[in-house]
Amino acid sequence: MFLVVLDLAGIFVFAVTGALVAVRKNLDVFAALVLAGVTGLGGGFIRDVLIGATPPAALADWRYLLVPVGAGLVTFFFHSMVGRLERVVTVLDACGLALFCVTGALKAVSYGLGPVPAALLGMLTGIGGGILRDVLAGRVPVIFDGVLYATPALAGAAVAVVLDRAGLPVEVAATAGFVTCVGWRLLALLRGWRAPMPRGPASV
Repeated sequence: MFLVVLDLAGIFVFAVTGALVAVRKNLDVFAALVLAGVTGLGGGFIRDVLIGATPPAALADWRYLLVPVGAGLVTFFFHSMVGRLERVVTVLDACGLALFCVTGALKAVSYGLGPVPAALLGMLTGIGGGILRDVLAGRVPVIFDGVLYATPALAGAAVAVVLDRAGLPVEVAATAGFVTCVGWRLLALLRGWRAPMPRGPASV
């Protein structure tokens, strides 16, 4: 139940960011719902299919569908208010990333995966929905544009997996992974840290 609550909270936050992209692209309410759903559910859907947790939680539990729909509608109809909370949304997005990478990694562990693949699937859970959102919205995915997003997710997932394998309670492992990911992500935002980019003209 603890992981389900974290999962739903992450879905809501990510769905808000997806709907905001639709609004800023001047798309209709259907597009807002689609991008909200894809952003909120995409990473978890891919994870569940890969680990054999079928049908995916997004299809087996009505709450996983209701949450992104609600988040998408609220964002679409009250986007001016949500837009004014840009910094809050950015912080919530970092929290959503941390929630997803931790829950994704721990669910992968519960299905018998080893530490490395579990950490990778945790990262995929965190970034998968955002990649699908950006592709559908016709823009370069954020994680490919020098933004430190995937790396904090992988670090948070790895911490959660290692502590879980060490026998610590799942709440402790999840909290440590969450703090690692969200701390790194917010520090990167505050200090302007970015991943290395190519210098000079391309040689090919």
